[in-house]
Amino acid sequence: MPVQKFKTFEEAEKALWNFKPSIPHDAHLARVAELWDFANKLNPISYPKGIFKFKTIEEANKHREEVELAQARKKMAQRNQ
Repeated sequence: MPVQKFKTFEEAEKALWNFKPSIPHDAHLARVAELWDFANKLNPISYPKGIFKFKTIEEANKHREEVELAQARKKMAQRNQ
């Protein structure tokens, strides 16, 4: 991967979203959707039911991470039995 130089942060940010013209946009999004479906079939995550209120996005993200981590630990414990 070549080294690139940027004069502004915006230029660097735009370089991250570099879709090749040979890949149609809709086809690319369909492949990403298929990948997420496949990942969900391999390792489904069930979130607790209900409505949760959070004061900040950080608090909501922390809750999501805790739920996902608890499920990962549960799966690891099941595999180790």
